[in-house]
Amino acid sequence: MNVVEFIKEKKQRFQQNNAEFRARIEPQFKSLSELLSKTIFNTLNNPWMSRFNHQDDIDDEPLFLIPEAAQMYKKLESQLGEETFVGEWYRVDQHCINQFAEVTGDQQWIHTDPERAAKESPFKTTIAHGFLTLSLLPKLTDSVDDKNNPYPEAKMAVNYGLNQVRFPYPVKAGSRVRARSQLVGLTPMRKSIELIHEVSIEVENSKRLACVAETVLRLYF
Repeated sequence: MNVVEFIKEKKQRFQQNNAEFRARIEPQFKSLSELLSKTIFNTLNNPWMSRFNHQDDIDDEPLFLIPEAAQMYKKLESQLGEETFVGEWYRVDQHCINQFAEVTGDQQWIHTDPERAAKESPFKTTIAHGFLTLSLLPKLTDSVDDKNNPYPEAKMAVNYGLNQVRFPYPVKAGSRVRARSQLVGLTPMRKSIELIHEVSIEVENSKRLACVAETVLRLYF
């Protein structure tokens, strides 16, 4: 037997063995697939699981907003792309920075050691934590002021999270900051309206922003 015939024979035997293996294993995979599909179907249709079925987020059915929500949506729709808020200046002093460091456990010297920062930091002073700047958003945007509720028609407003956050420039201890907000996204849902704001935090006497964040808010009616 020459080399060509040897290779040809091995190839035929391999194909035959492979076909036999597939013939044995495919029924088992089919049975497993059917069992898995049946299990998933039964789980998703279990009454207990229906409590976690967020239909308002995934349904493609037409949305029928209640009058209060429809009125609010129309009002907000006219504000898309516009600056909706400019806050007051707020001073971020060393005491504020130290309190945040104590709560979070972030005691890095660039935040909490003014003497060392004056010598070694390129900013020649301590700076606020980036997350401290971010945590000031509710205060800087007046969203926690019950006396000045911008969404009185809603039963509840929920902080749904953030799309993205950047800290382009540090906030030096003793600096004053303020927030500007622009409505950039609006989505009606079955039980709520989702708002996306681009919030920019300015530092007094600086052209660079301390923070730029997209916040996601949901109004429930």
